[in-house]
Amino acid sequence: MKDIKWIFVIYSLGAVLSMSAIGIGVGMRSLFVVVLAIAALILIMGNGFKTKARMRREGTL
Repeated sequence: MKDIKWIFVIYSLGAVLSMSAIGIGVGMRSLFVVVLAIAALILIMGNGFKTKARMRREGTL
């Protein structure tokens, strides 16, 4: 690896925390927490993919 892209590390940690929140919500039997965590996961991963595509287009990846 040449250098670390810290923005992707942050997106990855956010996705892992969202996945963990899904498990916590299931354990709590809280539909609200599960739905909120799934929505957060979709937003975080979507932003990560958009950022990666933008960086590829710009040639900074």
